[in-house]
Amino acid sequence: MVSDIIRTMKVSELGEFGLIDRLAEMVGHSQSRQKSPLIIGIGDDTAAWQGDSSVQLATVDSLVESVHFTLDTASYEEVGWKSLAVNLSDIAAMGGQPEYALVSLGLPGDTNIEDITDLYRGMLALAEQFQVRIIGGNVVSAPQLVINVTVFGSAISRDSLLTRSTARPGDRVAVTGPLGAAAAGVEMLGKGLEFEPEVVVALRNALLRPLPRIAEGQLLVEHDVRAAIDISDGLIADLDHICQASRVGARIEADRVPVALPVQASFGERALGLALAGGEDYELLFTASADRVEKVRKAATCPICAIGEVVIDDKHRVMLVDSQGSPVSPSGKGWDHFRVERGRR
Repeated sequence: MVSDIIRTMKVSELGEFGLIDRLAEMVGHSQSRQKSPLIIGIGDDTAAWQGDSSVQLATVDSLVESVHFTLDTASYEEVGWKSLAVNLSDIAAMGGQPEYALVSLGLPGDTNIEDITDLYRGMLALAEQFQVRIIGGNVVSAPQLVINVTVFGSAISRDSLLTRSTARPGDRVAVTGPLGAAAAGVEMLGKGLEFEPEVVVALRNALLRPLPRIAEGQLLVEHDVRAAIDISDGLIADLDHICQASRVGARIEADRVPVALPVQASFGERALGLALAGGEDYELLFTASADRVEKVRKAATCPICAIGEVVIDDKHRVMLVDSQGSPVSPSGKGWDHFRVERGRR
């Protein structure tokens, strides 16, 4: 009966993360008897395996026209930048150093060559900033623009990796930088909202030119932080990934969540909801003891905000509370590609 249900279930019913869990179970069962230097497989920000002299990291992500971006509101150069940035952010979330990238493009046949030149110009600008080399890829025909980027990197050792499964009760929950600007950028561009020029630039850059927190990820490793994730699906959704992997709960104090100032100024009461569930901020969310969080805060060049704590909870929930400790209901849960109620970005 269960297998019959699975066979007829649609991916929109199972959801992105349910599908990932099912595929991970299949892969794990199939490969369980194989000898391998694999350290981390499906289920974290990157895969990791032991190389000859260091731990090797690999991650892959896709940007699809009309799903992740539209060319009515984003330039080819911005799309190129972001397509690499989202992968570098995964390496940052493991505390690693990105090194090489492979790029696969699906292109309509009538795409202008200059547009693809601009796409690569955006990727190369970010690659040069982080000393990443683009070493190959593939090009195929497609009905709309599709960009697949695979990034390889390295970490010092398996003990230095930041993972989703190492949060412990009593840890503080902390985040680098302010949140909500990328989600506000989605609304601004999608709805044609008009703001002051400096707000427009800030929201557009947050959405289309995010800066991966490579140095900050390595700083976390230096200060013996062990649990982290990058905020791509939204603060609540990504903290839920940590809670599920670590089998803990988390309590977040809503008034401590750092909402980006342009979002506060332009979206009023909706600003907190954008920061909690909007996603695509590509900041690092991490857990560690209070003293380690404080040491990171003093050493970091970006703001570090402690926003809650890891708690014992058999249901592995993320709970949002106000300054009095009373429960608060978030306005959204985060991004899931196959949940139909979410709509498109």
